[in-house]
Amino acid sequence: MSDVPYRYEVTHPAAEVAAGWGHLIDGEESGDTVSVAGRVMLLRKGGKVAFGQLRDSSGSIQLFADESTTVRFAEFVRLNLGDWIGASGEVVRTKRGELSVKVKEWRLLAEARRSFGDKRRGITDVETRYRQREVDLWANESTRRKLVARGDIVRRTRERLWAQGFVEVETPILHPVPGGAEARPFITHHNAFDTDMYLRIAPELYLKRLVVGGFEKVFEIGRLFRNEGISPRHNPEFTTLELYWAYADYTDLMVLTEDLVAGIALDVVGTTVLEYQGRPLDLTPPWRRATMVELIGEATGNNVNVRTPRDELAQLLASTGATVDPAWGPGKLLAEYYEKSTETELWGPVFVCDFPQEVSPLARRHRDGPDLVERFEPVVAGRELGNAFSELIDPDEQRARFNEQAARHAAGDDEFGAEVTEVVDEEYLRALEYGLPPTAGLGLGIDRLAMLLTDSANIREVIAFPTLRPERPGGEPPGG
Repeated sequence: MSDVPYRYEVTHPAAEVAAGWGHLIDGEESGDTVSVAGRVMLLRKGGKVAFGQLRDSSGSIQLFADESTTVRFAEFVRLNLGDWIGASGEVVRTKRGELSVKVKEWRLLAEARRSFGDKRRGITDVETRYRQREVDLWANESTRRKLVARGDIVRRTRERLWAQGFVEVETPILHPVPGGAEARPFITHHNAFDTDMYLRIAPELYLKRLVVGGFEKVFEIGRLFRNEGISPRHNPEFTTLELYWAYADYTDLMVLTEDLVAGIALDVVGTTVLEYQGRPLDLTPPWRRATMVELIGEATGNNVNVRTPRDELAQLLASTGATVDPAWGPGKLLAEYYEKSTETELWGPVFVCDFPQEVSPLARRHRDGPDLVERFEPVVAGRELGNAFSELIDPDEQRARFNEQAARHAAGDDEFGAEVTEVVDEEYLRALEYGLPPTAGLGLGIDRLAMLLTDSANIREVIAFPTLRPERPGGEPPGG
């Protein structure tokens, strides 16, 4: 490898060669010389000529090597599949109709000392695909397409929000108090301060402090961390869009959400009428609006609400096979019953509106009733895509709800975990005392949106390096 160059001058990606010289007819020579680079993914020799497929990030182009004109021809035909090379030569179309670079000079840029798998089937082992994504990307072109689409989704999200006057910001990832959601955090230790800190489970409280400070439209796209289970819909670290809009309420966010998702679909896949996992899915606005209790009634035939006797709600929840915590009140029981009996059956898209106050400590009370809050979840293809509400702006009520949350935490009845010592964010409460205007907030899962728009059933398909169990020494995964 000592003769590998420090750089290689590429004049054209493979896709540009295909586009720029596609007009050549069979057997025609262009007289134009190009330099391309990438991996050798196929290689076959026939007498004094050899043909290879060179793949780069834009696509593939055939390499045509001739013993009489290609330097170090004997070395060229001994290349391994997966080797990186740079090659220069005239663009031609062979007599058999293949657009090619007729190789005159070439350089080895990197050896592939490991196999890239079966050239026809790619890599099919799921463990290998997720753990060795660098191999998966070359062996399975669909993986590259999905990750490129994910990047496009993030870009288009930013562009659409910028166009509406939203300002992008960054807030801390290390938090002194876990807040903005109820979830078990990852804990780390700050040596200089000699104090435990938490990887953020949500950026909500910091973003609302920026609204207090005068940012009327603000958003952040970033990583969140929750020390919880893994499933086809969950990864311990994931990406969300979170935005806050002063002077708006949750009805305004319904319009923004459906327009944003439909617009991104148009940008990325060219249509709002999709097929997801074999079923049609129409993201065209407007989306249906329905309350949680309406949807429960439609799915189960049970007319229940937050005022239904607790024992009746507990019995219904138990009938789904779920474990019922005796500390849960009617609101928590109703929300759990909805999730177990109704949510996965909603193909949607639909805005599930008006959640119990008990499960929404940061949302504003519903203007039509004290037991509910102005909150919605957009549900698409049986899973929530996000969460939004009219924000609670009263510092006294917010303190009371934090105190209720702290009491449940002290009793062991919450999701933060016993390792968390403090759940009341005094800095946020102090900020509220300076005044938070009527504000609406939205969190939207970028990973789940990418799953929808790339027709992926598992979140790992749209995360470049999903969280996996550590490998044993020697590269063997646990249980292998």
